[in-house]
Amino acid sequence: MFVSDFRKEFYELVQSQRVLLFVASDVDALCACKIIQALFQCDHVQYTLVPVSGWQELETAYLEHKEQIKLLIKQDDDLEVPAYEDLFKDEEEDEEHSENESDVSEPSGKRTRLEEEMVEQTMKRRQRREWEARRRDILFDYEQYEYHGTSSAMVMFDLAWMLSKDLNDMLWWAIVGLTDQWVQDRITQMKYVTDIGILQRHVSRHNHRNEDEENTLSVDCTRISFEYDLCLALYHHWSLYDSLCNTCYTAARFKLWSVDGQKRLQEFLADMGLPLKQVKQKFQSMDISLKENLREMIEESANKFGMKDMRIQTFSIHFGFKHKFLASDVVFATMALMESPEKDGSGTDHFIQALDSLSRNNLDKLYLGLELAKKQLQAIQQTIASCLCTNLVVSQGPFLYCSLMEGTPDVVLFSKPVSLSLLSRHLLKSFVYSRKNRRCKLLPLVMAAPLSVEQGTVTMVGIPPETDSSDRKNFFGRAFEKAAERTNSRTLHNRFDLSVIELKTEDRSKFLDALISLLS
Repeated sequence: MFVSDFRKEFYELVQSQRVLLFVASDVDALCACKIIQALFQCDHVQYTLVPVSGWQELETAYLEHKEQIKLLIKQDDDLEVPAYEDLFKDEEEDEEHSENESDVSEPSGKRTRLEEEMVEQTMKRRQRREWEARRRDILFDYEQYEYHGTSSAMVMFDLAWMLSKDLNDMLWWAIVGLTDQWVQDRITQMKYVTDIGILQRHVSRHNHRNEDEENTLSVDCTRISFEYDLCLALYHHWSLYDSLCNTCYTAARFKLWSVDGQKRLQEFLADMGLPLKQVKQKFQSMDISLKENLREMIEESANKFGMKDMRIQTFSIHFGFKHKFLASDVVFATMALMESPEKDGSGTDHFIQALDSLSRNNLDKLYLGLELAKKQLQAIQQTIASCLCTNLVVSQGPFLYCSLMEGTPDVVLFSKPVSLSLLSRHLLKSFVYSRKNRRCKLLPLVMAAPLSVEQGTVTMVGIPPETDSSDRKNFFGRAFEKAAERTNSRTLHNRFDLSVIELKTEDRSKFLDALISLLS
């Protein structure tokens, strides 16, 4: 089903029949699923939840349930889909065109008619060249992989709001969905700030009450608040030292993979005046006097060390007095649960576990996700240090390339698409800061990691350049397809993220050669 701006009509339709929910393995999609599940439960709408990790599973699920599926779309919706005539030419037109050209070559008794036909055919050839040029431009723009518009979780929350059924839990899931897009660089900073402003108004509406007995909030209720917090991953549930070492922003700017970088971190902590004993213990155990002024101390010292973006706009949620989580905490935890390296469960089991962790009744699963996320972030920084110190990142001309070898620590984790994409983005950022050559900022990164030794396959991902521009288009989806076509490489474009593919190890060399040729 396609949900556009007519969200209310969509919901009224599905109320009358059993609904199928095809949900991708994505935090934003999970949050959207939680919202629509809550809406269906309110009205006792029956539904079937079908997790899908890629196009193959979606196709299988569709064929299995196709009798129940309806496409819902408005005729006047502007979906920015190119017109048919802009992309395709009918065979009849081409035949007529060729016949007319052959007619012109035949002798004619009337010179005037011959000249008119020649002019007409010249115009047709010009129109066709213009059409082909326009088609190439449309296909190039239309087939680029890039996220547009609002997160799916925000779309679902908007639906709940229009139906006057929005709850604080739904609002929190919308916040987590938006934060997931920001964490994974799927939206621009401007888009993130704009949507934060929209959600902030809903937060004020749901969480600000008059101070009278009738409106007093329960001690153990869900409370969401907007705040400016530190750009440090999971520091509320970690030690400040570990968070500084394993946050991409600080690790890249300090260059923590080097001895000089470690010294700079020590200088940074000394500048703040924080004892190592306090910094290396759990954040919750730090002295209250230090925690009260921590943000200001870190921001002041960060500015001296050239880190002016240590503060971000975000939201936090309180479950009573004990449990507090930032939106980014939940994103990292849910991602880690979905791509858990544990072999005691299937992909569907991990999906359900991640979905459950978004409910306040399953905080034990959320805390489990936080522990997995810590291990994931540590593995990412250790792998980055290994890649940079052993010069695994090499220039292939139009792009940078890095390949993880079988036997690399935590390589099983990075066979997963989201984990590999997160590693690739952090590696590219760190590589740019490790080099004085400004050209590095203009180069994208292609990274490969072993997927299955038995089947001889690798996972490959393409990351756009680490530029200061807010418009970071990822062109690798189409480039991967073209490179595979040219070389007859055995690839599988199964992921919804087109810049992630599976490739036979034997075909990697010729595939990369074709990719270099395409992008040169």
